[in-house]
Amino acid sequence: MIQSPSRTSKSSSLHVAIIMDGNGRWAVERGLPRVAGHQAGAAAVRRVLEAAPHLGIDPLTLYAFSSDNWERPPHEVAALMQTFDEFLCAEKAKGGENGIRISVIGRRDRLPLPLREAMEGAELATARGRRMHLRLAIDYSGREAIVQAARRFNGWPAAHQEFSRLLAEVTCAVEPAPDVDLLIRTGGEQRLSDLPLWEIAYAELLFIPRMWPDFDAADLETAIKEFRRRDRRFGRLPEAPEAEAVLPNNRGHAAERDSSRSLP
Repeated sequence: MIQSPSRTSKSSSLHVAIIMDGNGRWAVERGLPRVAGHQAGAAAVRRVLEAAPHLGIDPLTLYAFSSDNWERPPHEVAALMQTFDEFLCAEKAKGGENGIRISVIGRRDRLPLPLREAMEGAELATARGRRMHLRLAIDYSGREAIVQAARRFNGWPAAHQEFSRLLAEVTCAVEPAPDVDLLIRTGGEQRLSDLPLWEIAYAELLFIPRMWPDFDAADLETAIKEFRRRDRRFGRLPEAPEAEAVLPNNRGHAAERDSSRSLP
């Protein structure tokens, strides 16, 4: 049985992952096309990127497009790809001036060529960023990643670190990420949707009703405060409080008190 989380609750930085859900419903509730919700969601990403480093978050993983999302209407998929392209091109133009390093995880062979080029350009332009590492999951499937990594592993039992390295390899990640400390899902749904699986073995889960386009720095700060209140034990028992010591010169008095209680 392998239980070797890569960090503990005492780490100086947190790996926070967010399933950005609710864009389409946010737009429909306002009488707008679903595409407008994705555009508003991109603005929420920028708000979170500005706030996250101040809250001790590094890395930040944003689950933007699962492999199952290909089943959505073609025009919505195309709009999402365009949104990703515009975001990455903007980050490339900044050249990492905000200190944020970007990498994209997930399959790349099914993505449009312009998007793949934008991904590579943003990764190269921001490679020197040290303020925070942003990981964008596009065409990502947690189950497929585990299956593909298992196929590449020759020999069992698999070590935690080695399997994490293989997962990074099959998802085009530049390096294995630390285990997720806190997973947030917006939009009110309470499921993982085949996104993070291996990485969240010991993550705290937080499902919030707010739609992603409305998510802001205050919401992120509230989520971190909730995380800090939780007791993370990683399978261990909580530490028992030390028993109150009985001083030798008090033992006689204690015995006298006990005997006095037994007198009629």
